[in-house]
Amino acid sequence: MNVIVIGGGAAGMMAAITAADCGHSVTLLERQARVGRKLMATGNGRCNLTNRHAAPAHYHGEDSDWCAYALAAFDVEATLDWFAGHGLVTTTEDSGRVYPYSNMAGSVLDVLRYALERPDITLCAGCTVSRIRRRGSGFTVETDQGSFAADKVILCAGGAAGSKVGGVMDGYQLAKQLGHHRTALYPSLVQLKTDPTYPRALKGVKAEAAVTIRRGREVLAENRGEILFTEYGVSGPAIFEISRAAATGGEGLTVELDFLPDWTDEATMHWLRQRRDGAADREAGTLLAGTLHSRLGQMVCKAAGFTNQGAATLTDRELEKIGRCLRRFTLEVQGVCGFDQAQVTAGGLRTDEFDPETMESKLVPGFYACGEVLDIDGDCGGYNLQWAWSSGHLAGLVMT
Repeated sequence: MNVIVIGGGAAGMMAAITAADCGHSVTLLERQARVGRKLMATGNGRCNLTNRHAAPAHYHGEDSDWCAYALAAFDVEATLDWFAGHGLVTTTEDSGRVYPYSNMAGSVLDVLRYALERPDITLCAGCTVSRIRRRGSGFTVETDQGSFAADKVILCAGGAAGSKVGGVMDGYQLAKQLGHHRTALYPSLVQLKTDPTYPRALKGVKAEAAVTIRRGREVLAENRGEILFTEYGVSGPAIFEISRAAATGGEGLTVELDFLPDWTDEATMHWLRQRRDGAADREAGTLLAGTLHSRLGQMVCKAAGFTNQGAATLTDRELEKIGRCLRRFTLEVQGVCGFDQAQVTAGGLRTDEFDPETMESKLVPGFYACGEVLDIDGDCGGYNLQWAWSSGHLAGLVMT
């Protein structure tokens, strides 16, 4: 049986190799000059290829449980066994994140590229697909390098995120030609845009904080970890991990930062009084020196309304204002950065139009989709690549 796989990312390479393992003749079409370009950018170039805690609870979409069968059918252990069988040595961090032992994304890509080098897989790189047509019981796939005939087609074209490393809208448009629909698309695992007044002055400053995204009094998401102030807002791992809530949460959002998350308000006030009483003739802006980054400490005091006056002259009421800014530093969310900076696309092809046990279309027999092009996206930490491996492997079985 002839199988065409559209897209040479993580899911596409896994689908192609699996289909060939099942005895099929495979043609892999990739629009980039080389396969796996986006893979090289994951995990800051280290490639966080999976997470030991991968489970439906870490995934999102209109039906986030839709991914359960694929994640169980080719789970983390099966994935790591597969990669180990192809020569990849991995290491697991306490968080459950799994990386190649080399700490280089190239090691993961090398394993996949070598696995593609076999006579029953034809790789056509630099090949842009423009149309998929149903032809009898099979398909014709039209590209800028000519037309290809196939008995089965697996769409692994990825999402809109990461346009600099291959993210495109092609997959959604190709599926639409066959009658499929998609949900709204949002950038995810991305930086937040906020009122830039304070972030701009703090550009480049990192801090540990508890982060809360709110819509009015409603809490949309919470996290804790490292944040990074940027010219346009806030970034960093703690922000990335809950950015989906900001992307999809609508208007009227705020992000609240607590720079002393292990402290109570009472303990904070006690500490601030001690700092005031020992401040001598220093200015109020130095009150937080030694605890926060100097620029951040000065900005917190400025946001509370105190900079040039003597720290020793601050009243308890004024210390309470500083304490509130220290524990609830609030910025108006103006949006998120675009798909070009996002790591993942939230939204995609409607999963109710595909069979979760095969990845086959319910509308067009013989047409499959997997990976990021579907309305499934995972949390930060290797979950999205595990979805690529699991769904790609299941689609590659091309069950008849």
